Amino acid sequence: MIDFLVTKIHDVRFMTMLLAFFAASATVYTLVMPLFAGGNLNKRMKSVASERERIRQRERDRLAKTEKVALRQTPKQIVSKVVDDLNLTKWLAQEAALEKLVMAGYRGHAPYVTFLFARAVAPIVMLIAAIVYTFFITGANWSITLKIGICVAATYAGLQAPMLFLKNAITKRQLSIKRAFPDSLDLLLICIESGMSVEVAFRKVANEIAGQSLALSEEFALTTAELSYLQDRKAAYENLARRTGLEGVKSVCLALQQSERYGTPLGQSLRVMAQENRDMRMNEAEKKAAALPPKLTVPMILFFLPCLFIVILGPSYIKISAIY
Repeated sequence: MIDFLVTKIHDVRFMTMLLAFFAASATVYTLVMPLFAGGNLNKRMKSVASERERIRQRERDRLAKTEKVALRQTPKQIVSKVVDDLNLTKWLAQEAALEKLVMAGYRGHAPYVTFLFARAVAPIVMLIAAIVYTFFITGANWSITLKIGICVAATYAGLQAPMLFLKNAITKRQLSIKRAFPDSLDLLLICIESGMSVEVAFRKVANEIAGQSLALSEEFALTTAELSYLQDRKAAYENLARRTGLEGVKSVCLALQQSERYGTPLGQSLRVMAQENRDMRMNEAEKKAAALPPKLTVPMILFFLPCLFIVILGPSYIKISAIY
């Protein structure tokens, strides 16, 4: 049997026929298998497409609900009455605070009235709480100067608390917009190069980007409405830049204004700006990663090194103390 196999292996004609058979079989297999797998592939593609459409519809519904809540709010009757009776609009009104409310996503008259109410009530509440705590609850023998200082500090903290809350809301919203903005520029570039107008492109991107950043989707939807209704389209781009407060968005809005005014091609500008915003996002991530070792230095000195010294030197100390 072994001699027969050795003879067949050395037979050139037999080996040629065997290799030709394998080659022909592999060719037939390569050509026929996609025909059998096509049905499953089409089913999977249809399933993915239908699931994607369901996700898009869900995000659109959520966006519609969010816009309805954000744009059609009315102030509470008690809050509005306090603001009107005390004339807080005159005493506490700030143009910068109104702009920051818009940047934080709080639009309309109701958030502004609520903000004025919080600016007026928070210091009073903090002052009363500090007085009750320092003079009645605590049993410490503090001096009257220290107690008054605590009350003044609590009042100042109550005065700054609404602004601090507003700054945190702006930071979170800008972070959400900044992360999704390069991808939205890519989508906007694709829509414009496919022949869509700017309004239709903004509306399409607003629907597509809702799953990644609801804040950016809101801004694009508002820009679409302003482009449709405002007489000056430049004002719509300026409003978008002012509402976001981001340098990348401002540069894109400036490019859109120049395109509207001078007729310059928009595709190349959007492509370059999308890459620049992506590079900015990567640079910020690298900056945070580079800042991590200095931030870990103090916790390591305070918490890790003492435990490490105890683990390393503890047994030696126990043995030495047992000997002596």
